[in-house]
Amino acid sequence: MVTLANLLDGHPSNKDSIIIPGSEAISYGEFSDEIERIAGLLAGNGLERGKAVSIVLGNDLEFMVTFLAVTRAGAIAAPLNSAYTVDEFKFFMEDADAQLIIVSEDSDAAIQAAEGLKIPVATISGNRIGQLKLSQKGTVLSHNIDVAPPAPEDIALFLHTSGTTSRPKGVPLTHGNLMASLSNIVGTYDLSGDDTALVVMPLFHVHGLIGVALSSLRSGGTIVIPPRFSASTFWKDQQDTRATWYSAVPTIHQILLMRAEDDKAPDKSFRFIRSCSAALAPTVFSDLEARFGAPVLEAYGMTEASHQMSSNPLPPGSRNPGTVGIGTGVEIGIMGDNGNLATIGDRGEVVIKGPNVTYGYHNNPEANAEAFIKGWFRTGDQGELSSGGVLTLTGRLKELINRGGEKISPLEVDAALIKHPSISEAVCFGVPDEKYGEIVQAAVVLSSDSNEGAIRTFCEQQLADFKIPERVYIVDELPRTATGKIQRRHVAAKFAE
Repeated sequence: MVTLANLLDGHPSNKDSIIIPGSEAISYGEFSDEIERIAGLLAGNGLERGKAVSIVLGNDLEFMVTFLAVTRAGAIAAPLNSAYTVDEFKFFMEDADAQLIIVSEDSDAAIQAAEGLKIPVATISGNRIGQLKLSQKGTVLSHNIDVAPPAPEDIALFLHTSGTTSRPKGVPLTHGNLMASLSNIVGTYDLSGDDTALVVMPLFHVHGLIGVALSSLRSGGTIVIPPRFSASTFWKDQQDTRATWYSAVPTIHQILLMRAEDDKAPDKSFRFIRSCSAALAPTVFSDLEARFGAPVLEAYGMTEASHQMSSNPLPPGSRNPGTVGIGTGVEIGIMGDNGNLATIGDRGEVVIKGPNVTYGYHNNPEANAEAFIKGWFRTGDQGELSSGGVLTLTGRLKELINRGGEKISPLEVDAALIKHPSISEAVCFGVPDEKYGEIVQAAVVLSSDSNEGAIRTFCEQQLADFKIPERVYIVDELPRTATGKIQRRHVAAKFAE
């Protein structure tokens, strides 16, 4: 299997590939045919190979078909969070140089952004295999042509990751990157056609898309896709489909634990439970295993590595609470400040190598010069390796705020706050939170009258909901160092108390 065009090859055509709760199961044969049909429609209506298509769809059949059809046609899939504001959509679409956006009919902000940038808009609707319709300007597309397959070195996926600058960085991932990562994930968890995965993470993010959906399809398994995570329907979906595993951020695991008795959750149902995208507290690890009767496997991933880099292994391998396990087809090292690899047990920056790692950020030579050193990719995370190769993360060198697995650039939030006409200075920071791991808070200095409520309302026009500060402290001055610098960690220490 060399590209995503081969993802469904070799699996029985009558085997279930996708289950949408409340609808009929979709077989591998039906799913494959639909991908080919939509890819042909896109190509027949002017889609250019090697150029990006912004996809703004929910967790549904339309997303899965659209994503794989775009990549099958040789174009680049660029999924976006439907919660973004018009300005955020504009930035991401423009940065990806999108040739087209594909949306559902109610994606008002995305459509407004695309129209402002004069990017063509296509809508997809239908909800059922064989009945999906692509439309532009109210006309259903019908001209269909045969499409040549993509090559392993072609870019398949374009995502953005927030960095320590206010400008999110574009991450291109090739078909080869993705297929290497999918093989690693399938091998780590011994995924097969006997497995059914419950998709609770959003498909616009690598965790849900690569870590669960595509890896399951690579193995010939089945994916169950509810429209969103809902604790009230989770166990019914699991029991109806006999799902064998799920992967989620710690926040979701905690919600399921808190409701377990009220929801009459079974004592044992999953083959394993995976946790990724934020640190899992050892107490939550223990509670999950005890309550749900399945091994909990914490993994470590990032967009630039096509998701997974390390994971704790399945039994009888040793699971180590508080660690992220061993490299999964990925070479992991610890690098000191001098640029040399550290010895076992020393603390330093986590660096990686592997065929799953991006070749570099999009149009960002400065970020690339900083990210790659001596053939290694710098993750920006601090950690240490045991003699057995087990990785423990000890902190973040970057200042990202990790809210339930969503990485938020503090400078992006600062920039939004400072646009407020009454704010003269602003700095945001992450604060530990039991539910989300971290939440966003901010401190501001005013130049004219305003209040916390008005400032947060203003932010709603600038930022997606998860980036809006949950507390805004209004102060006369921000704490500074002896040299007059504002250091985020000092501000956090002062106000987080």
